Amino acid sequence: VQLQASGGGLVQPGGSLRLSCAASGSIISRNAVAWYRQAPRKQREWVGTVAIAGDSGYADSVKGRFTISRDNAKNTVYLQMNSLKPQDTAVYYCHIPRLILWGQGTLVTVSS
Repeated sequence: VQLQASGGGLVQPGGSLRLSCAASGSIISRNAVAWYRQAPRKQREWVGTVAIAGDSGYADSVKGRFTISRDNAKNTVYLQMNSLKPQDTAVYYCHIPRLILWGQGTLVTVSS
């Protein structure tokens, strides 16, 4: 079983980007899914989590700017990132804590 994160790229400050996390089978629809990020020379940090029912929680650094949603029919979780800042530059990973499963990461670069 693998998690596939996608959607990263280069975006200007103030811009938006949507990341996706997909998996085969129904593991996403049956589990809470978290997003983490790791900036250069920094430790990996928690971004937010969406529960099976769709309720979500976020780190203070992204609250009000990032939104996690899920489409269980597509077995996919999304991370909508708005008002991006240069300090949001990082590799973003999706993670299923209950299964200790990590996606491969997708790079987001916020720069003018």
